[in-house]
Amino acid sequence: MARDMTGPGTNRRGISSFAQRVAGQPAQSGKVGGKQGPLGRLYLSQLIPALLIVILGVINMWSCALALEGEVNFTSHLAGIALGFAAAVVVWRYDYRNLANLTTALFVLSCVMLALPLVPGLGVEGGLGGLGWVRVGPLRFQPSEPSKLVVIALMASACAQYNGKIEDFRDYAKLCGTLLVPLLLIMVTDLGTGLMIFFTGATIIICSGAPRAWVLATIALIVGVSALVVITSSIDGLPHILKPYQLTRLTVFLDPEGSSSEDAYNLIQAMIAIGSGGLLGKGFGNASQSLLGFVPESQTDFIFATFAEQFGFVGSVLLLALYAWMILATIFLAMKVDSTFSKLVLVGCAAMWTFQVLESVGMCIGIMPITGIPLPFMTYGSSSMVTQLAAVGLVQSVWRHRQKVA
Repeated sequence: MARDMTGPGTNRRGISSFAQRVAGQPAQSGKVGGKQGPLGRLYLSQLIPALLIVILGVINMWSCALALEGEVNFTSHLAGIALGFAAAVVVWRYDYRNLANLTTALFVLSCVMLALPLVPGLGVEGGLGGLGWVRVGPLRFQPSEPSKLVVIALMASACAQYNGKIEDFRDYAKLCGTLLVPLLLIMVTDLGTGLMIFFTGATIIICSGAPRAWVLATIALIVGVSALVVITSSIDGLPHILKPYQLTRLTVFLDPEGSSSEDAYNLIQAMIAIGSGGLLGKGFGNASQSLLGFVPESQTDFIFATFAEQFGFVGSVLLLALYAWMILATIFLAMKVDSTFSKLVLVGCAAMWTFQVLESVGMCIGIMPITGIPLPFMTYGSSSMVTQLAAVGLVQSVWRHRQKVA
């Protein structure tokens, strides 16, 4: 007779732990979410590419600091990274699930943050007269950057209530309205970030189980309204919702050579810089097009052009491969966790990174409108760096608390 391997004299937990170790999975302790080894608390598949991109960004920004003295403070860039890592650690240690039932609080917080630049005495003008910045004493920052993560948590919390299936159209309309309020607030001050928030929030709603017919109808409505806004803003005598520079940025990529605007010049110079990088690039610090003033805002809006000119096609493919690795790792984790809220938080982070990479790279090569969206971990600016690294911490928090997910 076969011996009963699970009899009273057998440690069932020991067999389970041994089987998990053989399968390469972390063994669970008696308590759900028990102690794990240091590496077991980190989702290396997502963390490694993020860290490698940060390193590439430091190298790239060093070259900018050497050439653009007075415009780039390399010490400030490193300080932004240090603050970002500190924020990532705090978020990683925090149990993100506490946000799942704070929909109202997150909604109010997102609206307050996005309205701060409109408060007299706080809001300050950025480039081209845009009101996206807030100054408090010597501190100057963009509240729209951290609001990205607040909106992700807000939409994930609101959508998770339906457990992956939205059956009532009123619920779908309520979710769209929840996204619409912060979207309208950010559109007033920052069109590019508004587009990013819209893409991220819409992706979360779609992945929360919204019927395809409703989604397609909403997309058609948005396209129609957007076209109407662009058309009316282009015709004299009609209401101009878009500011002149916003309209130019949205349309110049269609025919940069036929436009005499400053943005067309910027785009053409960026494409020349990327093309001149060739296969292997001109080498560190030798980006004559980007670092000698031909490409304006080469440390911010057109940072990808600066990188591509120095490190060429091979370096650019490596950078994009690292972004793809990071984003896909986040999506794969979303497919593994059981909690709806966890899935939607991860989907939001992946959507945010995807849009920013596609837009920031695409505008440098002339296939996307020029919006000034920062390239994650690469663009100069502490507000963006802290937010992007905090997003990494959010993904790591999901991984760290995965055994606690119910």
